[in-house]
Amino acid sequence: MQGEELRQKIKEVMVEELMLDYAPEEIGNKTAIFGGHGLGLDSVDALQLVVALEKHFGLKVGNSDAAKAILESVESIAQEIEKSR
Repeated sequence: MQGEELRQKIKEVMVEELMLDYAPEEIGNKTAIFGGHGLGLDSVDALQLVVALEKHFGLKVGNSDAAKAILESVESIAQEIEKSR
């Protein structure tokens, strides 16, 4: 799974695992995951997201510096998953 199919699956996992008040279709590939201009998730959500990405996609996020870059948007998560395959 890659490309748009992968990005859609990431959005579905985020909505399901984090119980977001968004439909997957409402989340843009480049929408910021954290902060006021995006989905507004916090550090607790970040931990849940890291666990969900490992469970669903086998993506291991090594440390908090790496996590900041990887968890920036659906696009950055998808690129990391594609790189790791």
